Parts: sequence; structure tokens; C-alpha cells
Amino acid sequence: MCYNNGRMKLTIGQIAPAFRLKDQNGKEHSLSDYKGKLVLLYFYPKDDTPGCTIEACNVRDNFAEFKKFNVTVLGVSIDTTTSHAKFAEKFKLPFTLLADDAKELVKTYDVWGEKNYMGRDYMGTLRTSFLIDKDGKIAKIYEGVNPKRHIAEVLKNLKKMAKN
Repeated sequence: MCYNNGRMKLTIGQIAPAFRLKDQNGKEHSLSDYKGKLVLLYFYPKDDTPGCTIEACNVRDNFAEFKKFNVTVLGVSIDTTTSHAKFAEKFKLPFTLLADDAKELVKTYDVWGEKNYMGRDYMGTLRTSFLIDKDGKIAKIYEGVNPKRHIAEVLKNLKKMAKN
């Protein structure tokens, strides 16, 4: 197992860490609420920024496909519920955005790390997604996500899973 910042790295097949966070409407969600369903838990850096908007709109534009596979999509960033509400409304996002403003979930899922932009190092959310199966286990981990291609990749994996 690899360790990062003193924590064990999450792996495929292990139980996904539990959480309880508020969404853009102030409603609490926990992973146990979705037992028996597939969940795409996707972490993104910041509401209403270019890459994050592309990724969120790709989810929105393919939302009917996620519903066909009975997948619940949960977007997570360290923004507030208020920021999420504005982002969801502006882009008509039909899925849940969870506010991790205390940075607990990004750390638990080991997606809080060092980033570099234009020669400047800083800490931030690493664009990563977890596909969680009906038993609450991690089925797939997507690291270094490309916002333009990510959703197509997830849907391709869902189609493969459906055939098996």
C-alpha cells in the first residue's frame, strides 16, 4: 500500500470511507444513504472555474445516461453550500454538490495535495473521482482527471460493468 501524508492510499475493493456533508440546498447526505446504488463521487477544485464548469456541464449533459445505470452523482469541493447553490443554479446542474468547506472529506479520500499553477506551488483539491459499487466498495479510481474526457470514460466503464 502506498502512503501519502501519513495516510493509507485508498484502493479498489476497499470500503469507501463514510461521510456526512451538506449539499447546495443545506440537506445532509451520507454515503450510507446510497447503499444499494452505484455512486460517482467526484472531487473538483472550485465552483464556476473553467475546468470545473466543463466537467460539471458534461455530467449535466450526460445525466440521463447516469440515470440509466442507476448511478448517483455527487460532486465535492471545498466551496460552501452558498457557492454550490449559485453554481448549480447558473449551470442548471441536476445532481448533488457537497460542501466540504472543513476539508475533511478531501483529506479522508486523499485528494488534498500539492498543486502547481504557473510556477506557484499551493495546496488544493486534486481532480479525482471514485466509482463506488452497490456494496459501498470502491470499484474504480480516476486520478488526474481530464474535465473534457472524464465523463465519457466513466460511462464507458459503466457500460462494461453492466455487461458483466
